[in-house]
Amino acid sequence: MTPEPQRLQYLEAMGLTAWVSRYRLPNALPTPPCEWESAAPVAEERRAPGERLHALLDEAAEAQVATPRPAPAEPEPRHRPPAGKARALLGDLVPADEQEATPETQAPAPVRHGEALRFTLQVACLDGRWLVLLPREAPPGSVELRLLRHLLQAAGVVPEQMPAFEAFRWPQVEGLPVEAPLEEAREGLQAFLAGRQRRGWVPERLLVFGEDETLAEILTLADDHCPLLALPAWQGPALGELAGSAEAKRALWPRLAGWRDAWQASREPG
Repeated sequence: MTPEPQRLQYLEAMGLTAWVSRYRLPNALPTPPCEWESAAPVAEERRAPGERLHALLDEAAEAQVATPRPAPAEPEPRHRPPAGKARALLGDLVPADEQEATPETQAPAPVRHGEALRFTLQVACLDGRWLVLLPREAPPGSVELRLLRHLLQAAGVVPEQMPAFEAFRWPQVEGLPVEAPLEEAREGLQAFLAGRQRRGWVPERLLVFGEDETLAEILTLADDHCPLLALPAWQGPALGELAGSAEAKRALWPRLAGWRDAWQASREPG
């Protein structure tokens, strides 16, 4: 079962706002606990458990005195019963581990969590069919966009319109506990792409321009395939490198014919 912090991350990655009811609605199931700011405890709640217990016993004794009953042969002295006897009177109402009220309480052991993987992608999808990833912080500039359009045209990949790139950053929310950094990053990227299906994204192929160590660990591209997304994949130089290197452009040229065939094949009716 996905922990609540991770579930909120995935919803954020999918562009969905998580709404949590602060109060229980009539005939509704209880809302999972949330970190709402609670009111400051009153003085009565700050008293030690033993003092609260004795106060309850005194109130019970006063109620018994107010109730008419046969007078005992000898008046019973009013005194505070010892803690052990009070527990015997209350039975199961007092927890077994509350032996004596002491100011020292055992703090819970600190929970150790991992550190989230960090990466940023610029993401676009050609006609909702070909996914384009650029591992970088800033969106591509005009020169890089023009180069990408020319490369696709040379390969016979002509989308109806060039899509705008949008950024995807992980983690989506800072400060949340992380138990499995790699798995959570992969699920976060999958959740982001699943949320874009509402825009008509149904990726058939993956193109990655540029390299990033963290992204390589997440995608694990091998033999022109991306196991994480279950897509045929290609990874090559960054657009900035292609723009400034004629050798890089020549090395890419043999792959363009394969792109043309794949683009045309996926457009043909099944």
